[in-house]
Amino acid sequence: MRTKALAPALLLLVSLATACSEASGADGGSKTVTVTVGYQSKTINTVTAGTLLRSLGYFEQELAARGKKDGVTYKVDWQDYATGAPITAQMTAGKIDIGSMGDFPLLINAARGKELKQPTRLVSVTGYNLRGGLNTVVTAPGSKLASLADLRGKKVSTSVGSAADGTLVRALQRAGIDPEKGIEKLNQQPSVGASALQAGSVDALSQFVAWPGQLAFEGRAKALYDGAELNLPTFHGVTVREKFAAERPGVLDDFLRAQRKATEYLRTRPVAAAESVAKETGLPPEVVYLYNGANGIATFDPALRPELLAALKEDVPVLKAAKLVDSVDVDAFVDPAPLARAAVGAAYPAAAPARPELWLKEGDRTQTFETPAALLKAIAAAGLPGGGGVRAAYVPDAVTGTLWFADKAVWVAEGAELRAFVTPSGATAYADQHAGSGARIVSFAEAGALAGALASTAP
Repeated sequence: MRTKALAPALLLLVSLATACSEASGADGGSKTVTVTVGYQSKTINTVTAGTLLRSLGYFEQELAARGKKDGVTYKVDWQDYATGAPITAQMTAGKIDIGSMGDFPLLINAARGKELKQPTRLVSVTGYNLRGGLNTVVTAPGSKLASLADLRGKKVSTSVGSAADGTLVRALQRAGIDPEKGIEKLNQQPSVGASALQAGSVDALSQFVAWPGQLAFEGRAKALYDGAELNLPTFHGVTVREKFAAERPGVLDDFLRAQRKATEYLRTRPVAAAESVAKETGLPPEVVYLYNGANGIATFDPALRPELLAALKEDVPVLKAAKLVDSVDVDAFVDPAPLARAAVGAAYPAAAPARPELWLKEGDRTQTFETPAALLKAIAAAGLPGGGGVRAAYVPDAVTGTLWFADKAVWVAEGAELRAFVTPSGATAYADQHAGSGARIVSFAEAGALAGALASTAP
């Protein structure tokens, strides 16, 4: 008899432990439903499903409208994490309903969900880069390492199972280095790895946004390898517990509509979005804009593009080799139906080639230029980055297209042309290939002077 008496209490505890919790009102009429969303505030190519979306309140607005129709009070519990792994752990425990994470963590999310009888589905994309430029390997500013090949036998920090780890593994393989035996890999949280790099206890750091850009901007690191050299798409996306999606499809639709609105805001007001995300995360706005700006490294579009899903399938063997998953059925994991139901507005175009861009201190808008030389001339007129009238200047890598800070890039002069590169190895390779036409590596200051000289002699 005692067991029967305890049964209602046990059921109540189980109900409270679930992510989408329900509580009846005091009058026994209205009820409150809490939707739990896991996000990564500082992984800033997920902001349309996390940081920016939260600050704009679009999801809450959608839920408020729904609540008026069905007599329910909806609340959102936003839970912030540094990586995708803890979001997956909480989702498979039934404690997070909707989460956002990178491509490699998404596959682990799918595998763990299936194993633990809490299946999840990929329902949308946040930010992507078709060449892989969202992940970067960096070294200390004074490091003598000049290329990825120099990492053989060195200590490298990364977050195992992350998209950045996937980039590191693939890049090392292409360089002829065994990713497990050829380096000493340290599995660390991004912040720990950044501190280790600064302390000199590791030789390099392989991480995802916004860590490489932030460290470079602050003068605490320089780029060694641009993930876009792999020419393989990388992206972050939104995953949902299958049970939650089945029980509350309308709420999921509301989330995706809200994500779409946040994406529109970011694409039409990129400077304001960067300032907002910076305020919420403590990241420098200039770093946020490097990734999320009008010509940023990340392109934002919720669509489940075929090229992204094809790349996801190519990621599975990498995770299997690392013994992080047994297998993942990507086709079964992807569910395009919710996004199709919630779609509003026209489809976004694919990413266009990035152009040089200048952000002046007194302005809330940026200027774009057709050539790096034109950007350098404008910088000279306004003042160098960090002083004068320039807040930040960005330039795309001449080969990979990855945007980088103009004063942190490696410059190559070739006749009347000036080209920028994210890494020394990229600049060296280009200069060597074009030595016959006089291509040579120059400093940022020299590039600026050359741009001024070229402008004065132009007809």
